Amino acid sequence: MALKRIIPCLLYNGSGLVKTVKFKNPSYIGDPINAIKIYNEKEVDELMVIDINATKEKRKPNFNKIADMASEAFMPFSYGGGVKTFDDFNNLYKLGVEKVIVNSLIQENPDVIKKVIENYGSQAIVACIDFKKSFFGGMQPYSYIGNKIKLSLVDYAKYLSNDIGVGELMLYSVDNDGTWEGYDNVITSTILNAVDVPVIACGGCGNIYHLKEVLYKTNANAAAIGSMAVYSKKGMGVLINFPNREKIIIE
Repeated sequence: MALKRIIPCLLYNGSGLVKTVKFKNPSYIGDPINAIKIYNEKEVDELMVIDINATKEKRKPNFNKIADMASEAFMPFSYGGGVKTFDDFNNLYKLGVEKVIVNSLIQENPDVIKKVIENYGSQAIVACIDFKKSFFGGMQPYSYIGNKIKLSLVDYAKYLSNDIGVGELMLYSVDNDGTWEGYDNVITSTILNAVDVPVIACGGCGNIYHLKEVLYKTNANAAAIGSMAVYSKKGMGVLINFPNREKIIIE
């Protein structure tokens, strides 16, 4: 069986790389350009960089910094954070960003996303669905900027794939983020069965077994890794890392 995509997901705070635990307590990791150079050497399949503060701080993407990242990356490069207008998308694609990751814009102005898809195609957009356990126990879409998402997780995924027309969904577990305890495979399977677009699982990966499980048991199209991509081991120091592909392939 062929190896599926494994994607380092790097969190950027506007000045450097950080890593969060359950979307809180960001710890400094280092400079994104240095990390990208190492990932080039490791022949990474794809790379994501998300500016976690841009929307909260109401600032535009740092196009100069993104240009540096995109020009340094020898693999498909995706970016998310602070993207609000069609011109923002246009500028990012011109800089060499292959896919733009959208999140809060889905609730704020979905028509902009539809216009981008009309002009650049659905493959140019990844919709990130942050989700967490609700007060009543079920899993719900989560908005880190406080927007109310009234749809269920499944209906929200269907809305994004069918109504908005995005080319890919990224399922980001808030509860599992930075825990090293594994992906939420139940939710991943549920969404995979509900939509016809590729699904990227994200949040919680801690070892090779977690990758095998989410990629070949739930059949996710790709797996994003965070802590495992920037630390040597849980509780240990920073080390730009990428798992051994041969240990993940299931024959």
